[in-house]
Amino acid sequence: MSETSSPSSSSEEIRDSLPDDLNASEFVGPYQFPDNSRRRTPGYIYVAFAAACFALWITHRDGEQVLINNGIGFAALLLGAFGLFCLTSGWRMKIDEKQALVAATGAVGFAVGHASAQQVWRGLRSRPTWRVLCYSSENPPQQRGLVLVDAIDGSVIEHMVQENPETDWREPTE
Repeated sequence: MSETSSPSSSSEEIRDSLPDDLNASEFVGPYQFPDNSRRRTPGYIYVAFAAACFALWITHRDGEQVLINNGIGFAALLLGAFGLFCLTSGWRMKIDEKQALVAATGAVGFAVGHASAQQVWRGLRSRPTWRVLCYSSENPPQQRGLVLVDAIDGSVIEHMVQENPETDWREPTE
């Protein structure tokens, strides 16, 4: 019988990894969220491929070509549409999470203790928005608020404030 060789050692394996600007686990210092305008780069690539497919389809659609058919025209249409979507949804964010926290503090109307910001998207064109969860500064917090802040112009889109239902932090008695 022949022996099968073992797979290569783990140091030689190819593994997926995050780009340096997205890998937060090895980053020291304040984290900078990536800008949504990065979506424009693949958008330009999709539009370029759509133009190439359309040019092929227009010049070779006489029916004698086997590999160039109406599917190439359909691919040009889909790639062009998706490329335009990427270009129009590649918003440049002008408001970072710290500015969103300041806007949220003004909207909730109480002194904020703990807060967190999460980047989300809204609408058909994926407009970037900060979702900020705030707790009042008392111990335990008496109020909490949820604020949506537009990441393009810093306007407060929506906000909700309520009494914190988790105010009783005492240990349960038996």
